[in-house]
Amino acid sequence: MKFNLRLTAVAAIAAACGVAMAQETVVKIGHVAPLSGAQAHYGKDNENGVRMAIEDLNAQGVTIGGKKVKFEIQAEDDAADPKQGTAAAQKLCDAKVAGVVGHLNSGTTIPASKVYNDCGIPHVTGAATNPALTKPGYKTTYRIIANDNALGAALALYAADKLKLKKVAIIDDRTAYGQGVAEVFKKTAVSKGMTVVDEQFTNDKATDFMAILTAIKAKNPDAVFYGGMDPQAGPMLRQMEQLGMDKVKYFGGDGICTSEIIKLAAGAKTLGNVICAEGGASLAKMPGGTAWKAKYDKKYPNQFQVYSPYTYDATFVLVDAMKRAGSWDPKVYTKELAKTNYKGVTANIAFEPNGEMKNAATTLYTYASGKKEPM
Repeated sequence: MKFNLRLTAVAAIAAACGVAMAQETVVKIGHVAPLSGAQAHYGKDNENGVRMAIEDLNAQGVTIGGKKVKFEIQAEDDAADPKQGTAAAQKLCDAKVAGVVGHLNSGTTIPASKVYNDCGIPHVTGAATNPALTKPGYKTTYRIIANDNALGAALALYAADKLKLKKVAIIDDRTAYGQGVAEVFKKTAVSKGMTVVDEQFTNDKATDFMAILTAIKAKNPDAVFYGGMDPQAGPMLRQMEQLGMDKVKYFGGDGICTSEIIKLAAGAKTLGNVICAEGGASLAKMPGGTAWKAKYDKKYPNQFQVYSPYTYDATFVLVDAMKRAGSWDPKVYTKELAKTNYKGVTANIAFEPNGEMKNAATTLYTYASGKKEPM
């Protein structure tokens, strides 16, 4: 009899646990970035930020509209390719994810934003910086980082006002990001009286820049501005050293402002001439940056690049809107994103009517000591 009672008790406990599990609803959050190719280190860092956020949210035991939810990530690879980016976006739409964090590149985020708008799923990027992203006015598009208008202008102002440079050459990789940040730098530099002595173009797959650098060297610039990413910036710095351009300053946006560029420059002295800009405060000046970075490094050693604190916050911003709306249905909670006032790891996050972040900070960095340091 006692044995039967024990069996009955065990069955009852198991049934109760089954009911509790059944009552926990799975809510999927999509993430898209390059997880393959030369920019995979950025993509993995971004994905790590989302995964950390989801783990922390699940540890909190989030309840939305009176229902306990469990968050899961659906990660997709866009390989930094616009066509693959729109395909990944459509895949997330078809999967009916509740929201999306991403993409990394402006060239993938801009076309993907239309896909998300058309299927009614909000997305928040903490990495894509081309101002054109928010121009269509989609109510599903949000950015929690400064755009290229801030980054390019800050670098040009520093070059002109602080360093008193007179002549600059400009290179871009012909991507939406590279062209955008280079154009803003050029416009601001010219307005400050600087002369653009040469403009050259490459692509985001190139590794040999000797021809364009030789042409630039002949113009004797004080600085080179590169609009692009670190897989090209690293080899470019090595080749500038080979050509004796070791006194030429090297400017770039957040695409080159990584820890990875130290490895890619492979000991080139020209690394010490780099001045780059990131949207947002330095980790030490972020509200929760130092503690968050320690936690990140413990979980993902030697993987930090730039944007993971922003993808972490972007995930929380989506969930914050869901909680306030009492629903994870995009049709219900998307309108709450516009009312966001969220105290994140990176900043206090609120949005302009067009989806841009209010009062986004910009920080300049240098590698004069061989490591990335805020100026």
